Amino acid sequence: MDPALLDLHHVSRTFGPLTALDDVSLNVPPGRLGLLGPNGAGKSTLLKLLMGLLPPTTGSGTVLGQPLGCWRLRQMVGFMPEADALVPGLQGVEYVALAGELYGMPRSQARRRAHEVLTYLELEDARYRKLEEYSTGMKQRIKLAQSLIHDPPALLLDEPTSGLDPAGRDAMLRLLLKLGRDHGKSLILCTHLLADVEQVCDQVVILDRGKVCRQGTVAELCTTRKDRYRLQVQGDPAGFLVGCEAAGVDVLTNNGRGEYRLTAPPGWTPQSLFSLADRHGTAVRSLTRDDETLEEMFHRVISHDQ
Repeated sequence: MDPALLDLHHVSRTFGPLTALDDVSLNVPPGRLGLLGPNGAGKSTLLKLLMGLLPPTTGSGTVLGQPLGCWRLRQMVGFMPEADALVPGLQGVEYVALAGELYGMPRSQARRRAHEVLTYLELEDARYRKLEEYSTGMKQRIKLAQSLIHDPPALLLDEPTSGLDPAGRDAMLRLLLKLGRDHGKSLILCTHLLADVEQVCDQVVILDRGKVCRQGTVAELCTTRKDRYRLQVQGDPAGFLVGCEAAGVDVLTNNGRGEYRLTAPPGWTPQSLFSLADRHGTAVRSLTRDDETLEEMFHRVISHDQ
């Protein structure tokens, strides 16, 4: 059996009177993990502990079977920081090869591997350009490249889509998902963008004020709402809306383009909504359950715990 991605037991970390992590216990299997929490929740401190940059004040744990603080962790994880952390004057290939040497690779192997990783990330045409000439999207990819140089089984990613435009963000998320699904990498994705976690991750941990307040899959944590639907109709909606009111169907949102979120009365089924629309001369184009989203669950959890 593969060792757990994270296995932490009563881990705390204090800075003088400040408690950044408070009795954190986690057991997370290998996979794609979203690490969520408001500012000051302890996410950055936890990442530093997992990389071995900080020791826990109390408690113990492992990352992929290696104890916290163990020198082997440097070979087991790759870290993509939120800050640029780039070295001015270096070419892209020099920067990535330098990261390989810092991870413990021989210089010739690091140089060869740097070319391979840059080609994989579609940066081969920019490999000899100076880092200060890179665009924001290229900087994000070069930071990912240096985290991949030694082919670690786990990646720690701090705001990997920061500063990217929508197209660049989608491309980065597709790349991370491919690394997880096709190449078997475990990912710990730390971000404020819940949609990124929803697209990439299959597990979630929510921190708040240094404590773990929720852990599980998105499906486990989000509420299933059997009476809530998202509905799109075609045709004149006036009669349909009147019919909804008469039947006790509560229309929660209406975007004016025939798309609604609604709550059906007890005992109603999807077929009941099709029949209601048909009686009022409208056609149902789509009908889906309106279960709680990750963002809705996150705000519910944080507001409740506060």
